[in-house]
Order: sequence, then structure tokens, then C-alpha cells
Amino acid sequence: MANKNKKAAALGTRRLRVRKKITGTAERPRLSVRRSLKHIYAQVIDDGTGTTLAEASTVSAKVSGNGVAAAKEVGKALAERAKAKSIGRVTFDRGGRQYHGRVKALAEGAREGGLEF
Repeated sequence: MANKNKKAAALGTRRLRVRKKITGTAERPRLSVRRSLKHIYAQVIDDGTGTTLAEASTVSAKVSGNGVAAAKEVGKALAERAKAKSIGRVTFDRGGRQYHGRVKALAEGAREGGLEF
């Protein structure tokens, strides 16, 4: 059990380190990614006002599965919703996770959908 707490603490430390450097503005909001064992969630956030401008997840996009293919579909759905609100450029916040696997697939799907990082 102690090992799990160390991993959670390390993830929290990495998340804060990344958030110290990345902020979203009205011109270039932050694309935040959160990953769980079953689902992947993504939001486009304006940190100046503290509002979520667009969101997508494997739950809301009705995507089956939880792998790389599902994450790519979530990225495309998010890009579509962001484009509908005339958002073209974002800053990518990987949430302390490695840019690998599902996080990378979501970013690639968002790029294919038309978002620019």
C-alpha cells in the first residue's frame, strides 16, 4: 500500500511542476488530459476566467474501449467541439503523464481534428 501512495505523490508532484509552467489564456487555452484505468478525459480550459470551453471523454463521446484507438477518437471529438467554438490553438497539458500511449494518441487525434499545439 505504501508503494501506491508514493506513486500518487510522484504524479502529483509532476502535475504541479507542469502546471507551474503552463497556463491557458483566452487566445490560447490549455488542453488538459486526465487518464484513468477505464476512461480518458480532455478539456480545453481558459485559466484566466476558470471556465471549461470544450470537453470530450470516452464517456461523453460514446467511444467503446479504453485503448489508444479510443483516445484518438476522443481527441478528434474534442477538436471538433473546440473548432465549433472557434478555438484553433491550444497549449497541451499532459497532466504529469508521459507523452506516450493514450496521451499521445489523444494529442494526435486532436491535431488531426485541426487543433494546433
